[in-house]
Amino acid sequence: MSNKTLKSVVRSLLLIGLALVINSCFDKAKKPANEDSKATMYPSDVLPFMDEWNILLGDGTRSDDLVNYEKKDFFYVENDGKTNWVVYKTPNSGITSRTSSNTRTELGQKEHWIPETGGKLTGTLKVMHVSTSGDARVAASYSVVVGQIHSDEGHENEPIKIFYKKFPGHTKGSVFWNYEINTEGDNSKRWDYSTAVWGHDMSVVGSDSTSYPEEPKDGIALGEEFSYEINVYKGIMYLTFKSEGHETKTFTKNLLKSDFSKKEDIPQQILTLYAAIGRDGVERENAYAGEIQYFKQGAYNQTNGKSPEENIVWSTGSETYDGDIAKQYANGCYAEVWFKEATVGAGKMPSKERFSSLTLK
Repeated sequence: MSNKTLKSVVRSLLLIGLALVINSCFDKAKKPANEDSKATMYPSDVLPFMDEWNILLGDGTRSDDLVNYEKKDFFYVENDGKTNWVVYKTPNSGITSRTSSNTRTELGQKEHWIPETGGKLTGTLKVMHVSTSGDARVAASYSVVVGQIHSDEGHENEPIKIFYKKFPGHTKGSVFWNYEINTEGDNSKRWDYSTAVWGHDMSVVGSDSTSYPEEPKDGIALGEEFSYEINVYKGIMYLTFKSEGHETKTFTKNLLKSDFSKKEDIPQQILTLYAAIGRDGVERENAYAGEIQYFKQGAYNQTNGKSPEENIVWSTGSETYDGDIAKQYANGCYAEVWFKEATVGAGKMPSKERFSSLTLK
């Protein structure tokens, strides 16, 4: 082959290659903008604080590295047509932690702290589903915890759990928060004191297994946004709850000095709700002072398959399909929570005007 012919062939090949590159770029440019973004959207793209957390999923999967991490059917991103949301989904029955019978797809904060040092957690969310099976007499039925503080020593109790609960057939559910006492002595006498935010507190239950109480007038519907802030500053827990169309609610709770250290301090709510299971303990006088804590956020499903005859407060007797997760999802036996915004960090001095008139209970 002559040099002239060889040069002509090389030139032709270069032109063909260049045309292919240009065409490829043009095809990419023609792709809808959301086609590539959908393929690469991770929870850490929506909530960039994921390097602060590890996670336990409802199938028992654990991960300490949540940057560019997802798990189909448990922890992933959905778009509601306007906004990207991180989805936390978990069945009624699965593999959970050593200290609980309830499944969760829930973040656990890597950094630990004590109440005197403090910390702050915020979240904007909507609960999309709670279990439709359970026992209406059981306080934990039809509910999910969407944020909490968990102790990492002692009894490993929880200074706060934020609940959403909706009875079957109701349009609106309730948001409430529970304070679990840091029990003096044996922890078998522990209990949670429940405070309503919108709707009922945890103690409002059905008269029998299938009869439900009155629907809350000021409740929150499935799919309705609300936000919370847990701000622990110098041992005091400051709580703020907001939702469009609802009154903003604020509360305080001292984590260094107990409100429940004597028998006469036990609220009537506890004497009524927990009487059947004999839990009437008192709290140590310094509550959670000096005890290591950390935040948790996501979907901690409170509905389980345990018999209510064992524990009428926490054993919900819900359907679990022998642990078959696909069947549970198909039959409404799961919890699903979506977050669009969340932050975690140091506790901050709150506005005095905002909290000046609040009680500690």
